[in-house]
Amino acid sequence: MTGIIDYEAGNIRSVENALKRLGADYVLSRDTAVLSACDRLLLPGVGEAGWAMAKLRENNLVDFIRNTDKPLLGICLGMQLLCSRSEEGDVECLGIFRNKVRHFSHVFPAGIGLKVPQIGWNDITSLKSGLFDGVKEGSYVYFVHSYCADIGEDTASVTEYGIPFSSSLCRGNFMGCQFHPEKSGDTGERIIGNFLGLTD
Repeated sequence: MTGIIDYEAGNIRSVENALKRLGADYVLSRDTAVLSACDRLLLPGVGEAGWAMAKLRENNLVDFIRNTDKPLLGICLGMQLLCSRSEEGDVECLGIFRNKVRHFSHVFPAGIGLKVPQIGWNDITSLKSGLFDGVKEGSYVYFVHSYCADIGEDTASVTEYGIPFSSSLCRGNFMGCQFHPEKSGDTGERIIGNFLGLTD
């Protein structure tokens, strides 16, 4: 059973549809007792980091997430919330990953002229996580984001958009994808399938 953490900031519908396509059993909940009984957890997210962290606190999910020993995958904003800090709202995040999250405009080389947010397909390289079993180096996945996590020891894949950034992160049972695997075709389906194969 996969638990989708519901904190009013998720791209829930597309995640649910991806799980249905793979025939996966799931539950959408903010009840920590229900989520604790699941085999693995998904932390989706769309929105602003400061507001999203406030929602996690409001729903008493911060300590639960930090202390879970279940495989947990954060998607898009969900991955950023697992980092140490975000410039978006100047907020302290969950601190699972040591990476910091910055706005593209603050890290781009001067005069580069790329559009922000990055919207569309880009490749992932330097793949280092079991999430990517069977995924080819340089595969393309779908992004929609204005903020990016820097490169660090938890980086599990790298993408370049003006600068290289962490397109996925991994530390112990915690994983995150800046891209949307649920919108990334066959490659994304393989990544979600790999995650569904994980148990604590």
